[in-house]
Amino acid sequence: MLAVTTLAVPLLGAAAPVTSTGWASSGSVDVTIDNEHVVTGELAKCTVDGPYKGWTQGGTTGDIAAFGAGDTGCGRSGAVSIAQASGRRFKATVLQRYGGPMISVRTFTAKCATTATGSLGEVTIGAVEGVTVPAEIPPNYRIVIPGGAAGTALATVVLNETVTPQPPDGSLVTHAVHLKLFPQGGPASGDIYLGTAACDPFGKK
Repeated sequence: MLAVTTLAVPLLGAAAPVTSTGWASSGSVDVTIDNEHVVTGELAKCTVDGPYKGWTQGGTTGDIAAFGAGDTGCGRSGAVSIAQASGRRFKATVLQRYGGPMISVRTFTAKCATTATGSLGEVTIGAVEGVTVPAEIPPNYRIVIPGGAAGTALATVVLNETVTPQPPDGSLVTHAVHLKLFPQGGPASGDIYLGTAACDPFGKK
């Protein structure tokens, strides 16, 4: 299991908290290739308001991606919302049609929890093949996969991704893995996510 760095997003001077929220998904595909839009929706999605658990046996989305089994769990402990997702044996084959690598991830998890003034996120990622990753994966570790026209990228891969709004409001979304197709433009576009967990201490989302 590769080590990752956790990230906390506090919010100072917040108003009185309301009911916190959270949700998680084992993965999703939303891409457009050759004018065909392919969307899976959030796989095995749970929320802290129910459903509290999700499970998917996985499956193949054409020659784009193959998901293994995945599961999620969400709930509240007092005022704290907790959401987590996990999955295994993922393969992204979409880049092979453009001369790029197949990317595989053996296991992954994403978790988040709210605090009184913010949210905490944590990710774990097992063996990754197709791209080179460090033993210690810092937050938002970005890998560019070359091979697009005129020196552009076929894709970018972000590991241990944390997304927060600007200005910060205490909420965050964590993704174990985020694959973005042709970020500078090309024959395909869209995103593939593995392991998503989102938390908001003030329930605005």
